[in-house]
Formats: sequence, C-alpha cells, structure tokens
Amino acid sequence: MPRLTPEEREAFLATPGILCRIATLKEDGAPAVTPIWYIYEDGKVFVTPRRESAWLWNLKRDPRVAITIDEEAHPYRKVVIEGVAQLAYDLGHDDEWRDQYRRIARRYVPPEGAEHYIQETIDQPRALIAVPLEGSKVQTWRMPVPGEEYRGIWHDRYYVPGSKMARE
Repeated sequence: MPRLTPEEREAFLATPGILCRIATLKEDGAPAVTPIWYIYEDGKVFVTPRRESAWLWNLKRDPRVAITIDEEAHPYRKVVIEGVAQLAYDLGHDDEWRDQYRRIARRYVPPEGAEHYIQETIDQPRALIAVPLEGSKVQTWRMPVPGEEYRGIWHDRYYVPGSKMARE
C-alpha cells in the first residue's frame, strides 16, 4: 500500500476543510471519538476543545489519543496518529493564542465568516491541545496513483494465499 512521502503528508495535513477525528478514553476506559477542526503547524496537530467538551476532560485525565485525518475523495489519503496530547494553553488563556484560533477557523470557514464565528463565540473558553508527530506513531497511506502498481492497495497480510493479488 502506498504511503505518503513526507512532502505529501505535509501538504495533505495543510489541506483546508478536512476534519480530524480524535479518540480519547472515557473514565471507564471506553473510547470516545469526536470529529473536530484542526490545524497542523510546527510538526503538531492542534485542536481546540471548549470548556464543556467531554473529550477535554478525558485528555486531562489520560492524554493518550488516536487521531485520524482522512479524505473522502480519491486517492483517499489518510494519516493516523497515536500519541500523547499536550496542553499548550489551558482554559482562560484564549487571548494568548487567538491568532492561531483564527487560522484554524479560516481552514473551515471563509475569512469574513471565520471572524464572525470567532466574535460570536469569543466568550466561550477553550483550551489548545497539541499532538506532536515526533514521538508519536504515525501511519499514512493512499490509493495508488497512475503509474503505480495497483496490487499494493492493501498490506500483504490481507491477501489470501493463492488469490489473484497475493504475492507468492
């Protein structure tokens, strides 16, 4: 299965409009998955839970996360990160990272709409969470593009021995 090159991964993570899905652990150990806005800067995925977000409190109790960032159109690029979330800014420090929040909002909403969204919700405290790629387990993949072997769409372990695309 083709993996993204480092350059392809960087470009994909910078693509506007793609949601991030973050998995956290509830107090009873059950997983909780939340689709959210994100931005990728300085080798880290940044997300912004509001004060009443259950997943913020899950992270404060247990910072282990799994993140999936993927697209719905061909070539179906995917990045999966398993790592440890870091509290970049706790609740009540929004003014210190407001410009970064503007950049996040502009990835999903046109600039004038993003500023309106920020001004309408400015009194809702948020935290800023960072998940660094360095030190995390990072997996990437995509479908083959023209000129690449199609057989490589799956990991070898998925092919039944003797089947059409199995390597023997």
